[in-house]
Amino acid sequence: MTVWAVTLAATLAALLGFRFAVRRGLAPKRVPHDRTPADLGLAFDAVRIPTARGRRLYAWFVPAAGAVPAPVALVMHGWGGNAAMMLPLVPALHAAGLAVLLIDARCHGHSDEDDFASLPRFAEDIDHALAWLRHCPQADAHRIALVGHSVGAGAVLLAASRRDDVAAVVSLAAFSHPVAMMRRLLAHKRVPYLPLGWLVLRYVEHVIGHRFDDIAPVTTIAAIRCPTLLVHGAQDTTVPASEARLIHAARSGEHVRLRIIAASHDDFGDPQDIAAEVAEMTGFLRKALTEPA
Repeated sequence: MTVWAVTLAATLAALLGFRFAVRRGLAPKRVPHDRTPADLGLAFDAVRIPTARGRRLYAWFVPAAGAVPAPVALVMHGWGGNAAMMLPLVPALHAAGLAVLLIDARCHGHSDEDDFASLPRFAEDIDHALAWLRHCPQADAHRIALVGHSVGAGAVLLAASRRDDVAAVVSLAAFSHPVAMMRRLLAHKRVPYLPLGWLVLRYVEHVIGHRFDDIAPVTTIAAIRCPTLLVHGAQDTTVPASEARLIHAARSGEHVRLRIIAASHDDFGDPQDIAAEVAEMTGFLRKALTEPA
């Protein structure tokens, strides 16, 4: 075999390995549910919701305790998470008079598998969950809020930026831009940004079919018109609180509020130490969903 042939074979092998590694990174390891709303003393229905590409989402619908149709909080978990990880927020939302829909994104929890997961696909799943709620007799279609954590927070911001029928948004620990998040991940794995890291980012854009600039929270926040609350932990080492300030600075009006609290990135999944802040969040939602704009 000639030197040219050996070089070509080695290059092709490297490219195939590169593509495999990137796509594997877009398919998070599933984490099984370790509890249900019943463990919190809440009645619920397990439902299947059709979404894009013929897939179906697994979700829990927790009806409101009061009169129906009731306002609803649609809750989206973060990357590699599932609906069960967001359950600690549900008692406060339920006590505020809201119904709650917790969904597993594709490739997560008990939802269908797909060829990859991404922030835009999280947003697609939110769109289809909203469509399901519009036909749910227990849900008030005019009073639906979106609540998301981490990548799920970026997804609720993206979904809300493209719609005029969302009544309120709560973003928990969103990153400001996918590039900032991915560069931190590459640095953690000791991957140099130039040239390999840059190539990774361009290839991911190609795979997900979206430019990072278009789906970044610092971009989408400017198109959101409903009351929006950005909540971020001052001790967050996964996504620095400075990124929440960047998102807030890019807002288009005073309907977007920023709240920096004493918490880490994952405290929103176990909010015992931030009970006052969770009460503030539910108060914000109750006001946004019950009072005229």
